[in-house]
Amino acid sequence: MKKTTRAAEQDRPDIKAARIRWRRAQPGWDSQRLVFLDETGLNTKLARLYGRCPRGQRCVGAIPHGHWQTSTFIAALRAERISAPFLIEGAINAEVFTVYLRQVLCPELRVGDIVILDNLSTHKTEGVAELISAQGASVRYLPAYSPDLNPIEQAFAKLKAHLRQAAARTLDELQYALVKSLLTFSPAHCQGFFRHARYASI
Repeated sequence: MKKTTRAAEQDRPDIKAARIRWRRAQPGWDSQRLVFLDETGLNTKLARLYGRCPRGQRCVGAIPHGHWQTSTFIAALRAERISAPFLIEGAINAEVFTVYLRQVLCPELRVGDIVILDNLSTHKTEGVAELISAQGASVRYLPAYSPDLNPIEQAFAKLKAHLRQAAARTLDELQYALVKSLLTFSPAHCQGFFRHARYASI
């Protein structure tokens, strides 16, 4: 049986209390207004983790170990769709995140939306809350060490499974595979991610 793991820090009294407060606040939220925002690293050496081969033989796959390109994918998950997707070369920083908010996410926000972020320092850059509140939306930060409370983690897992299968070896190929993968995310998939993280009323 596969073991399910979680952050040991969730056992700390302060983290436990924060998680309880988070869950208690949920009944007052309209799930159609929740916007879970996060980023994930991608690269041009992604490959399938499993394969088939004749019995008794080792299953071996080739991936580049010398040269590969890295990028960061930023997106928001709503109850019915992936929203505001954005791919950049390299790692994210405060400046890039601010540009993303201003040019990509904020134009898609609606009055009353709740943008939910983890505690990455970039997400707490000065001006983040102001940019979002200017759209009539608000910001909430997840309890620390609580990726299980963020349904976009499930979406990213599905996305990376598709990208491993595509095995893109250039950034152009990666971008093409990413677009193809995003087209497979149906409202039912997104609703399932919400339910898995126990955000009800879907």
